This record gives sequence, C-alpha cells and structure tokens, in this order.
Amino acid sequence: MAFRATVLTLYPEMFPGLLGQSLSGKALARGDWALDCVQIRDFATDRHRSVDDTPAGGGAGMVLKPDVLARAIDHAGEGDNRPRLLMSPRGRPLTQQRVRELAAGEGAIIVCGRFEGVDQRVIEGRGLEEVSIGDYILSGGEPAAMILLDAVVRILPGVMGNALSGEHESFEGGLLEHPHYTRPQIWEEREIPAVLTSGNHAAIEKWRSEEALKLTRERRPDLLAAQPITK
Repeated sequence: MAFRATVLTLYPEMFPGLLGQSLSGKALARGDWALDCVQIRDFATDRHRSVDDTPAGGGAGMVLKPDVLARAIDHAGEGDNRPRLLMSPRGRPLTQQRVRELAAGEGAIIVCGRFEGVDQRVIEGRGLEEVSIGDYILSGGEPAAMILLDAVVRILPGVMGNALSGEHESFEGGLLEHPHYTRPQIWEEREIPAVLTSGNHAAIEKWRSEEALKLTRERRPDLLAAQPITK
C-alpha cells in the first residue's frame, strides 16, 4: 500500500506546492505516494463557518476551536490507524529517525495549525503528536507539513534513483555529512583533496569519516553525546 498523507488545513490550495516538483512530484504522479487535503472550515456548523475563537483567560490572537477541528480529524482518520501529527513550534523536534519511522508506515494525518494555536483538549482527545521543524515561528503549519512530507517521501522505496544517496547523508549515521567535491580538479586555485582522487577506497572512507566527525564537533556537538565514537 502506498504511503498516504492527509493534510488538514485552512488553505488546501497551498498543496501540493513544492511537493508537486522534483522527486516528490514525480513519485506523486507515479502513485508511489498519495496526498489529499481536508478543508477544516468545511466542518464548521455556524452560518459564518467559524473555525476560531478568543483564548480562554484573555490574551492576543485566536485559537482553533476543538469541536470543528475534531470533526475534521474524525473524518480524515475514519477507519485507519495512521499517526496524527500537529505541526507546532512547541512539539518534539523532527529527526531523521522519526522521518524513517513515518516512511515505514502507511502514511500520516497532518494538522496544520493557524492563529495562536490549537485548543489543548483536541490535542489530547484526538491523540495529536506535536512535531516541530525548528525553533522559530511560521504563519501556519502548511510549510512545516511540506518539509516533513518532503523528508519522508524522498526515502520511500523507489523515489530516489540511487538508494545509497539516502544512506550517506547528514544525520543518517548520527553525524553531519562530510564535504563534497567534483570536477574541475582545480577551481579558483582551490584543489580537490588528493585523497579523493587517489583511488584508495579505504583512505577515502577514513577521510570522509574524519571530516564528518570534525564538522559535527564544530557545528553540532550536541549530536556527539549520543554517539559511540571510537578512536
């Protein structure tokens, strides 16, 4: 069964967006994965089709109503057990490990938040897993949902032409990726490291491992804490 993503949003016209291009777009056209959008506003019951209200306790902004959003989630998730994700800046950071877990499943139901946030009761009542793509704020969850889906779709079977491309990347081995070079041999007086053109595969792998470790130590030392680094 192909991976199936259902996105709950107030702006379904944003999709597929970047997901309709390049690898993900070709895979979508082939049927390697499926995407459908649910308009949250369709589940409002008043004549104004209201989806938000003022925050309890006062304060700025508006909050997505639990009854409206719950009806949309129930409609989208009827009869399946796909994980229910809420794109949220307060969620757990998205990791490559979580991406691989999602890619191994049947798909996901993804809620795109708007305004000040989502009523906590629907998060708890519908078992939403809050996911963050970084420590910054967006206008809504739609761009974040696209980033999550792009990360997942590209590692689905058959999407990348060379499966090894997905194995030798930053975060796959717990480290950042080593530097890359290609022809010309010399560019603006900068030369490709000699080891990479030596033909000595053992030396090349050693160089790549050392460079990956060096970059990770300089830029993301937090990643090293969980890695069994040998001499």
